[in-house]
Amino acid sequence: MLHIQRIATEVVTRVLTGRNLTDTLADALRNHPQLTPQQRGAIRDLSYGTLRHYNQLDALVKRMVQHAPADGRISMLLMVAIYQLRFTDAAPYAIVDHAVKLVTRWFEPGKGLVNAVLRRVQREGDALWAEVCAKPAIRYALPDWWLSKWQADYPDQWQQIAEASLLHPPMTLRVNQRKTTVADYLAQLTEAGLAARESGPSGIRLAQPVPVDKLPHFHDGWVSVQDEGAQASARLLQVEAGMRVLDACAAPGGKTGHLLETADIGLVAIDQDAKRLERVQENLQRLGLSAELKTGDASQPQGWWNGVPFDRILLDVPCSASGVVRRNPDIKWHRLAKDIAQFSKEQADILRAIWPCLKPGGKLLYATCSVFPEENQQQIEAFLKATPDARLDPIAADQPYQQWLPSPDHDGFFYARLEKLG
Repeated sequence: MLHIQRIATEVVTRVLTGRNLTDTLADALRNHPQLTPQQRGAIRDLSYGTLRHYNQLDALVKRMVQHAPADGRISMLLMVAIYQLRFTDAAPYAIVDHAVKLVTRWFEPGKGLVNAVLRRVQREGDALWAEVCAKPAIRYALPDWWLSKWQADYPDQWQQIAEASLLHPPMTLRVNQRKTTVADYLAQLTEAGLAARESGPSGIRLAQPVPVDKLPHFHDGWVSVQDEGAQASARLLQVEAGMRVLDACAAPGGKTGHLLETADIGLVAIDQDAKRLERVQENLQRLGLSAELKTGDASQPQGWWNGVPFDRILLDVPCSASGVVRRNPDIKWHRLAKDIAQFSKEQADILRAIWPCLKPGGKLLYATCSVFPEENQQQIEAFLKATPDARLDPIAADQPYQQWLPSPDHDGFFYARLEKLG
């Protein structure tokens, strides 16, 4: 456990200086090839969990430690260890013992402080937690501006959104219906001893997350890991066999693969990050599918488009990712309120630039993993007002858009389908 606490503390510290959690954790695990799968899983849980609950843990440590320790790593280690005490099944005596041993290596005088704080959390944890979480932004582990925005944008639902965004995300699978069916794959999971249930037209939700190596035929492309909300995109785009389809901003390729599983289409997938495009290719190879992959900026089609219009376009634009913060908890601590306007401008630029690539009568699905209206409904309303040959194709008779709010079952996504007039 000592190594687990140390590596998790290092990861969280680096992320809070501005680094991406996914990349930082991958680097840390790559640098320690001797770790067992169980240790790697524990480090991942501590890193994600500490960041998911960061300002709660920070407030608790500051409540108990009047003067910041001389070695800044001590405060971060305390947060990691307190997360373990409150949210994991690890033995409390082992958590405290290993934390004390670890801090002794760093800064000998700090061991008394660490021991005292963690023992107090064991004794008085519930009362201390309730005290520091009295403030709503801390209770829901959000920056003040973020919570205030949700309260303003969703006066009747903000609490539901905030609570869901603190949950551990579910592990949902997308069944590759070119290879199997939901019913048959559920039977495979039962045979493998994995409890699961159907979740959406092509989805299965596991009762407990597992490494993908434990999933039957994962490496043969039978299933992919994809949130139920993200799976809606292929259905809403309404692709049919023979269509020419563009997947803009495609990486890491989950939606790309789903489109190709849905129908025999000619698909072009672009992304401006060549390294991320490699991940798209890896995903497609596992699924036994193929697409034309191009490195390019969606806001500058002249750099990659050959002039042949598309029947369908999936435009999954860069966004604040405010709907997926439980999967990417570092986002909460990296975003600033002013960033939303910048994302909104970038989205408008991309949508305006990509529209000429769609043929008359064709459809474009605008998608984000955000719940901020500036990136969603307001974005679409402004585009429709400025674009005479665009009309909204309602998702349903009573539903012009589809806004998935975060819930225990899925993350937050927004979809709007636009049709180009002939």
